[in-house]
Amino acid sequence: MFTNKNRIQPFENKVWLASPTMHGNEMKYVTEAYETNWMSTVGANINEVEKVAAEKAGVKYAVALSCCTAALHLCVKLAGERLYGKPAIGHGAVEGKRVFCSDMTFDATLNPVVYEGGIPVFIDTEYDSWNMDPVALEKAFEMYPEVKLVVSAELYGFPGDIKRIKEICEKHGALLIEDAAEAMGATWDGEQCGTFGDYSAISYNGNKIITGSSGGCLLTNNIEDANRVRKWSTQARENAPWYQHEEVGYNYRMSNVIAGVIRGQYEYLEEHIAQKKAVYERYKEGLKGLPVRMNPFDADRAVPNYWLSALIIDEDAMCKQVRGETEALYIKEASKSCPTEILEAISGINAEGRPVWKPMHMQPMYRMHECIGRDGSMRAKTNAYIAGGVEDIGADIFRRGLCLPSDNKMTVEQQNLVIEIIRGCFE
Repeated sequence: MFTNKNRIQPFENKVWLASPTMHGNEMKYVTEAYETNWMSTVGANINEVEKVAAEKAGVKYAVALSCCTAALHLCVKLAGERLYGKPAIGHGAVEGKRVFCSDMTFDATLNPVVYEGGIPVFIDTEYDSWNMDPVALEKAFEMYPEVKLVVSAELYGFPGDIKRIKEICEKHGALLIEDAAEAMGATWDGEQCGTFGDYSAISYNGNKIITGSSGGCLLTNNIEDANRVRKWSTQARENAPWYQHEEVGYNYRMSNVIAGVIRGQYEYLEEHIAQKKAVYERYKEGLKGLPVRMNPFDADRAVPNYWLSALIIDEDAMCKQVRGETEALYIKEASKSCPTEILEAISGINAEGRPVWKPMHMQPMYRMHECIGRDGSMRAKTNAYIAGGVEDIGADIFRRGLCLPSDNKMTVEQQNLVIEIIRGCFE
């Protein structure tokens, strides 16, 4: 453990991983909702958020929903019904169908697949971007050519080759759902994240690049799909003078009050991205010389939104670390460290870091689900009686990686102290 940290005073106010940044204009629109009494799921704020969200993302239509998970759910429902037709009441739109999903992500990316009865098949990660590996995706289609839906997430605001993933999907007649929850404002080849999917979703959760405390949007270029989502998200009520329903609906529409916050936040999206980039660049400079690397991206093609700065420790600089289901232990070694030690040290000065996303194929509920890497299935390759093994890139990044305090309100002095603490872990 870094002993020097014991001589450093913790921050009086906690330095967060990523917290909301309010500017004042948000209250103007919230007050407008209050004073005009539009406090429900209709109103000028919702209309404006949908307009601005579509313009910023470069799509024709955005539908404002209660959260990004709701948006992803309705993306899956749209895709499933387009591929397989409308299911019977009580059955999911992808029931019994395999769906290729990002492995290294938050479980909200693929929970909607399960809501609709699908079977997630996990696609391994690439080191170059920490996102879905296109080579592994191609291998997956070789193994399961009947699959017609892919759900791909963009991690921490750093895009991978989502264009190549889209091309692979088109080659195999599959639809693409793009989970751009973490990547609003980021681009690949000059195109906004959220424009590559047949259906896409963005998030306004409390820790995102801009926030409404909650909320999300479904993005599409098809007016019929946008209208179906608006209907589904308001309990699928039919146009009758009484409450009549011909299909299952959901209470997923965004509140006009929440929309007021988001409307005010959109004015500061580019400012927040610039602040997050400065945080990333300071870490990159301040950690030079250490056996670590920042989360990667292709500087020729990707422009991240830098939502979360993260690092990965070089293999030969890792001290021994063992993780159970809820706890971790490590053995300190000179000139070496591990995510557990660094996170403990950061926490000791009242700052918040996090492990990177634990891959879905390592989660207890999915440990028997298929996971596919560049060489095929990654399951049943570790039998003690069979020579060899399998490269599990997502598991390796999880073992060696961590997310750093990335709040855009963090001062240079605060960040320099975090950097000093990290450097001390390798003494």
